[in-house]
Parts: sequence; structure tokens; C-alpha cells
Amino acid sequence: MALRGQSLAELEVLCNHLYEGTDLAQRMQAEKVLLELINSPECLSQCQLLLEQGTTSYAQLLAATCLSKLVSRASPLPVEQRIDIRNYILNYVASQPKLAPFVMQALVQVIAKITKLGWFEVLKDQLIFRDITADVKKFLQGTVDHYIIGVMILSELTQEMNLVDYSRPSAKHRKIATSFRDTSLKDILMLACSLLKELLAKPLTIQDQQQESLAMHLLKLVLNCLNFDFIGNSADESADDLCTVQIPTNWRTIFLEPGTLDLFFDLYHSLPPMLSQLALSCLVQFASTRRSLFSNPERAKYLGNLIKGVKQILENPQGLSDPGTYHEFCRFLARLKTNYQLGELVMVKDYPEVIRLIANFTITSLQHWEFAPNSVHYLLTLWQRMVASVPFVKTAEPHLLDTYAPEITKAYITSRLDCVPVVIRDGLEDPLDDTATVFQQLEQLCTVSRCEYEKTCTLLVQLFDQNAQNYQKLLHSSSRNPLEITVQEGRLAWLVYFVGTFLGGRLTYTSTDEHDAMDGELSCRVFQLISLMDAQLPQSSNEKVELAILWFLDQFRKTYVGDQLQHTSKVNIYCKPCTLKQKSLCSNGPATISCIYKL
Repeated sequence: MALRGQSLAELEVLCNHLYEGTDLAQRMQAEKVLLELINSPECLSQCQLLLEQGTTSYAQLLAATCLSKLVSRASPLPVEQRIDIRNYILNYVASQPKLAPFVMQALVQVIAKITKLGWFEVLKDQLIFRDITADVKKFLQGTVDHYIIGVMILSELTQEMNLVDYSRPSAKHRKIATSFRDTSLKDILMLACSLLKELLAKPLTIQDQQQESLAMHLLKLVLNCLNFDFIGNSADESADDLCTVQIPTNWRTIFLEPGTLDLFFDLYHSLPPMLSQLALSCLVQFASTRRSLFSNPERAKYLGNLIKGVKQILENPQGLSDPGTYHEFCRFLARLKTNYQLGELVMVKDYPEVIRLIANFTITSLQHWEFAPNSVHYLLTLWQRMVASVPFVKTAEPHLLDTYAPEITKAYITSRLDCVPVVIRDGLEDPLDDTATVFQQLEQLCTVSRCEYEKTCTLLVQLFDQNAQNYQKLLHSSSRNPLEITVQEGRLAWLVYFVGTFLGGRLTYTSTDEHDAMDGELSCRVFQLISLMDAQLPQSSNEKVELAILWFLDQFRKTYVGDQLQHTSKVNIYCKPCTLKQKSLCSNGPATISCIYKL
């Protein structure tokens, strides 16, 4: 039955209670009444009434929600009825282009659901739900608002086709997704790129919100196309660094065209930060394209274009001041090494200049430890994988990692030491408290530190001696300053973590007696620090230093005291008698070692 005006008004009040209300009883009552509406046999006519006569956006949202549930039922509506619903919504959004964004999104989602679930439906010998692209092109002939609606429909459809509904047979989903991939997805991507080129050719002013909105939706459409699960492997999104985009072979022409990559680099430089972030997200996927899509010469050319774009961004880094854009760029850099071998990277013409720029960018990022800490993971991933690849490089071209890797290690070490007084004096969140992140970054750093290990050890010995000596002076000072003592203990905690990390990064097939001797020099200092800290008990102790020492002892045991050792390491020679210039730190080195062997 049709709702009277008063009933409609009451229903709108219930919508407000449901979507905005803070009173739990009112919300539960609203849910009960609206659930009856959804299950009503007159639901369609009531939804139409809400859309056409409703005075609030929440009434329109309720109608869209009801329609979405109706078309998603296990027992589908008749084909003719679904066609009528789709056509009605297409006409409705075309006549109401200024709807609230969340209402428009909900209605577009209904169109996408109808199209997906009816993808193989046949009426009068026609696949009647596959003409959605033709319907969308009608929107592209209208105003900018209509342009945006058309792009939203394609974007939501692409996302819906890629979405697994676990309440339905997975084989049916895969069949629909594969058919959509083979018949429509390439055309949608080409259309989106074509529209982006047209948009880029126009003078885009920052104040033009409509043009910005169109650019945003087009970039999201491209991103949805590139994020499509092409081969049905349902990759875990958390495994970001392992992702390879399985682009279909018949898309080769799009990726071989240099203008494709140039388009997105140009968009990055031309658009405001929020939109340039989306352009970089697309470039992340372009950089992750499967290697087998190209021949060797084609792959080298494609990589050269990517590296050229990286160089342009780093030469004009102003846009990277936005945290979101900075994060996506770090992901972009990490994907380059994930998908390409170091031997291929060094053959690129601009490699020496680009690796220098990346190193400077990484050093600057590490020095600003408080800025976007989650993005550092991707930078360290890049350097970790590059250093790990050094033994396998066969080309004569210099990789230059022996120049820059020690600088990266030094920047990480010094930045963490420098952050200690700032954290303590300003009461900031201590990075050491986030142990999961610390251990993850240290695991990455241990690989980087083993490149030109002598330089790393020399730096660490110098810093350890300097900070341990300052700590001793503070302990023996007549006017003990608790704040300064806490600062020195924080620095020593970081240094002990570094020593344990570098020991844990030892690889049997690449380590030498000289490296083991350096490990001994570092270990000796930690053992002496243990004795010094023990001497302060029970009057004083520092939890962070103690946790760092436990980490070091565990790494030392795994590396030099384990049952799987094949030879006697020189590390033990350097841990017995004290060889430090700061002999005031030394006490009973051999006794400490014997304790380790008992663990």
C-alpha cells in the first residue's frame, strides 16, 4: 500500500533516528520498523515514494539500502523487474545529479549489484545486463556532474565484479569476474585513460571542485581496474610487498605505450596533493606489472620510463610533503625492487643519479623520524632487498650500494639516538615502546648494515664508547641529573638493540673472520655494560635497557652459541680480555661469557 504523507513524515523521522540518533532505544525501534519495510511486499513502491517525495537524504539512503537488499536476495526478482529497477535508478540519478554523495554512492551500488548478478541473464536472445557501458556513455555526453555519475557507475561496477560474496558459490563469482575481465575491463581502463588525457589537456584550476571531483573518480576507476583480481588468486592485501599485478596479455599495447606512464606522472605533477596521491597509487600498480608481460627489451624500456619518472619526482619533491603522497611514493619505490632485479636496475641510464636521489630522500626521511613512521618500512624494504641482491649481480655496471648503504645505516642509527632527548623532554610517544615496528625495522636494517660492515662497526663502536663514557660520568657525578641519566640510558638501549641486530644479520656464507672479530668488539661492550648496569642494582634500573640486553643475548646465542655452529668463531677471542680504551667499563668479561653459554 502507498504511504500517506503523515506516514512518510514518520518514516523520515525513523530514518533520522536510525542514521543520526544517539538514543539506543529509539534506534532499536527504528530498526524494527524499517526491517518491516524491507520485508514488505510493497517495498518497491515505498522505495519509489521515498526517492521521489522524501525530503531528507536519509530517506533516500533508506530507499537505496532497501533496493540493494532486494536485488541481492538468494531468490532473485524477475528479470523484467530488475531491468525496471536499473532503468529507474539510471533515470533518477540522471535527473538528480546533486544528490548527497552517500546517497549517490548507494544508488550506484544497486546498479552494480544488478549488473553483476544478472551478467549471464538472457532475455529475447540478448545478454540484457551487459549494455551498461552504453548507458554510461550517455552520461558522458552531459554536464560535469553527469560525467562524474557515469565514472562512478563504472568504478563501482569494477569494484563489485571483483568483490567475493561468500554467501554465493565461488565458482559462479569467478565465472562472472572472468567474463567481465575478458569483455569489458580493458575498454573501461582505456576509456578512463582517455578521459584523464582530456582532463589533463584542459587548464585545471585548484578552485574548480567539479573538475577535481571528476579527476578523483577517474583515478579511482583506473585504480580499481589495476587492482582487479585477474587470475582469481584473491591475494592477501596485507602482503603488500609481495603483490604482482597479473595484467592480461591482450593489455600489452596499453602498457607498451610510453604515454600511459607519462600520463600518470604528469597527473602527479599537475594535481593537488590528495589527487596526486591517487596518481601515485596507480603508478604503484603499474610498477607491479608482471614481468612476463614484456620481452627483455620491452621490460628494460618500461623500467627506464619508471626510473625517469622517479627522478623527476625526487628532483621536485615539494609534493611529497603531504603524508599520504609521501607514503604512496615510498610504496612505489619498494615495488620497483620487488618486481625488478638489481642487475636490471643498474643498466638503466639514469640509475647512478636516481640511486643518489633515493639515498638522499631516505636519509632525510630517517632523520625526520616523527614524520610518517609507517612509511619507513617501505624505504627499508627497498634497501634491504637491494643489498641482499648484491651477491647475485652479474653485470659490470656499478651498483653503488657500497657507497650509499652505510649512509642509510648511519642515518637510521643517529636519528634514533637523536630522538631520545626530544622524546623524553617533550613527553612524546617513544618509538621503542612500539616493539613490533622496532623489531621489523631492525630486521630490515641488519641486512643493510652488512654492506661495508667495517664502516658500520666503526661508527657503532665510536657511538657506544662515547655514550657509555658519558653515562659513567653521570653516574659518578656528585650532582646526578636524573633526566640526563634517562637520556643516556635511552641511547644505550638503542645501541644495544643495534648490536644485537647486526649480530643477528650474520650470514655464514658471506661472513669472514674479520667480521666475526668486529662482532666481538661490539659484543664485548654490551657485556661490559651488563656488568655496569648490574652494579647499579637494586638502587636503580632501566626497563628499556634491560629489554634491549635480553634481545642482544638472544641474538648472540642464536649466532655464536647455537648447536649448529660449524667452526670456532673469533668473536670469543675478543670477548675474553678487555681490549677497550675505556677500561673503567670492564669487569669480568669471561664470567659474563660463561653465563651466556649456560642460557
